[in-house]
Amino acid sequence: MTDGGFMGPPWQMDWTLKAQAARDALPEHVRKMVDVARAELVTAKDPYFRGIEADADLPEGVRVQPVRSSDPKGARILFYDNGHGWMIYTFVRRAEDPQVIVEEIFWQ
Repeated sequence: MTDGGFMGPPWQMDWTLKAQAARDALPEHVRKMVDVARAELVTAKDPYFRGIEADADLPEGVRVQPVRSSDPKGARILFYDNGHGWMIYTFVRRAEDPQVIVEEIFWQ
């Protein structure tokens, strides 16, 4: 545990069954882009990328924003491949086993 009482990165990541099936159905080159985005999420100090331009250090073509601006602590959407794909995730911050949960993934 860190001084703040929470574990720090790397975070655990879990996928809903639907999201995992959608990821597995993507073409290989797209799965590689998803893996890059995944690596950024699990190593981020704050997987919600809160603050002005907090996602500026993400790879080119990747950005994060709240799914609903009226729910700043809710789910996030991570766009990859310059907006051609996205994944919706939540971050469950628990004292034990905090994790990122991918709920939906899409690519066109």
